[in-house]
Amino acid sequence: MIVPITQARWTGARKALDETGDRFAELLERAARTPSNATRDWSVTDTAAHVATLARIYASIVDANGRPYPFPGAESLVNETVVDTVDDFNEVLLSEFTERDPEKIGRILRTDLDTILQVTEGADPAAAIPWLGGSEVPLAGVLAHLVNELQIHGRDVALAAGSPWSVPPEEAGLFFDLFLLGVTHYGYGRLLDGHGPAPKGRVAVEFSSKFTSTRVMALTDGFVTVEEPGAGPVDVKLSFNPVALNLMLFGRISKARAAVTGGVVLRGGRRPWTLPSFLRIVRLPS
Repeated sequence: MIVPITQARWTGARKALDETGDRFAELLERAARTPSNATRDWSVTDTAAHVATLARIYASIVDANGRPYPFPGAESLVNETVVDTVDDFNEVLLSEFTERDPEKIGRILRTDLDTILQVTEGADPAAAIPWLGGSEVPLAGVLAHLVNELQIHGRDVALAAGSPWSVPPEEAGLFFDLFLLGVTHYGYGRLLDGHGPAPKGRVAVEFSSKFTSTRVMALTDGFVTVEEPGAGPVDVKLSFNPVALNLMLFGRISKARAAVTGGVVLRGGRRPWTLPSFLRIVRLPS
């Protein structure tokens, strides 16, 4: 099984979405009057609104009954967006979602998360769901992506407000197992367009963690695939804590800090110097 969509992982993703959504909404109540920005460009309320817009979009994406998209032009916007235009995607959605009271946003978010859990009850977690840039993601991966958004932006808001925020590594690992492997294996469409010339030949990176499956992501002449361990030679071997990996991939901590703190460790491989060229192609918005 290339993408480990087990019943346990599906149940875990649903539980994490429910519980992390509650924690995020409670955090917004405590952070309602925080004057500091949560990110370089967004206030606490903008950050909360961003997460809420994603939940609104996802409530439509995952509904097998064809729930209408909540904002004008949202469906075409989803299809046209790639990694390097995610900022534009987010700003359009923020302009359509005008609520900026953190407590009200928390209630709206909680309602949309409940909707997502209701409409996916009993659904096939491996079902392919259209996503950004013509990509497809397993249903379980869509939920895992939203869990990660709550985790990452919950940390942003908590740091601004001086409030505690923790992320269990087994829940952070959902992003790697269900979303990152899922979108790569199911078909990432145009999502990674814009990276410039890709390295020639093959660069294979093995990712291992006690909180996730061990898989190899191989970049071959610019095309990325997922493999089981042992399917071919490995150029780079990484071990990671999923919390640190996610923070690094989304630019919350530097690669150097991830390495120094032991969150992401280079364990060898036949050509470890090829990792930067791999990460230039296989990237996430940061």
